[in-house]
Amino acid sequence: MDLSFSPKELAFAAEAREWLRTHLPVEWRKDHMWTRADDPLWVEIARDWQRLLYEGGWAAISWPRELGGRGATVVERWLFEEELDRIGAPRPIASSGAVDLIGTAILRHGTEEQQRRFIVPLLSGEELWCQGFSEPGAGSDLAALRTRAERHGDEFVVTGQKVWTSHADIADWCFLLCRTEPDRPRHRGLSLLLVDMHSPGVRVRPLVQMTGEAEFCEVFFEEVHVPASALVGRPGQGWEIAMGILAHERGPVWTFTFQRKIRRSFDHALRVARSRGLVNEPLVRQRLAQAYIEVELLRLTGYRSITRLKKTGQPGPESSIEKVLGSETDERLQETALTLLGPLALGSSPGWEDVWQRMTHEYLYARSETIMGGTSEIQRNLIAQRILGLPRA
Repeated sequence: MDLSFSPKELAFAAEAREWLRTHLPVEWRKDHMWTRADDPLWVEIARDWQRLLYEGGWAAISWPRELGGRGATVVERWLFEEELDRIGAPRPIASSGAVDLIGTAILRHGTEEQQRRFIVPLLSGEELWCQGFSEPGAGSDLAALRTRAERHGDEFVVTGQKVWTSHADIADWCFLLCRTEPDRPRHRGLSLLLVDMHSPGVRVRPLVQMTGEAEFCEVFFEEVHVPASALVGRPGQGWEIAMGILAHERGPVWTFTFQRKIRRSFDHALRVARSRGLVNEPLVRQRLAQAYIEVELLRLTGYRSITRLKKTGQPGPESSIEKVLGSETDERLQETALTLLGPLALGSSPGWEDVWQRMTHEYLYARSETIMGGTSEIQRNLIAQRILGLPRA
């Protein structure tokens, strides 16, 4: 594992730092990690920020230059994320979920026509995307999904339901995993379609979470007509493509996102402890020290993942370690932060309203992180089988 940066990488970081300092409006620089995902103001700012990133060539820096990227290495991508965190940049509207997952899948498996049609609007934020994978009866066991797409001439007719679909209420397109060949073994009968969310027969119902926001949605497809040209890859290749997407979601994408989030959460907890005069309390010092250790472990695990990705170009099974470590570290950290807030967590103390809203929101939201992208139980099974070589239970 290499923990040093080359002169070229440091020069890249300096270039990114200067571009951000020059182009990111001062009024957009703040702690956006606690911004509600369904806040219309965030959507507006994030969309404008996505456009600026695209125009400056920073929207997908790991992609080739001819496709709107910078040909950046995975280490340079890491450094860029650190610069975004340092300056307090907002999350772009077409963040890692759209660019790294959906965009990369279209680049690798899509036709030239699909790439010409979708890549630029995706990078610029002109068109927004959601990912239609999980269903009411197919979450952890994704291959059990029942949404079907029947071929009729030059189109598919899609019928079914998805759930826990992030931002489906504002999305223009859906990257839909569905069953096209019901007679084949269940993993081999799945395909991926690009579905226009404005098509007749598409119905979206936001789901209000215990945080009060509605980031996730149910999506219903009632005989939705989709052109055959919207098929990504070969018929029956959907499982292969989806597993590649999920590997990135649990690996480097998760690392980039959580490094920013958890570091800010720790800094915020430390500020609360200092402002409340608790830093000399032995139990508080122990909990903060343990939290710092776990934050650093996550950072070093991220370096290991980045080193592997740099050498092989693909995330390995170690991405499951990052997923478990990141999500469970954040849960413990949010519990510590709320404990430090003490009775102020009840929200009735003047001057602490903003802190209370942020910390209670993050405490509640952290519960979902051990579920999304594959539960901790599933990740531990993957670690046991693919890293430790243990038999299936």
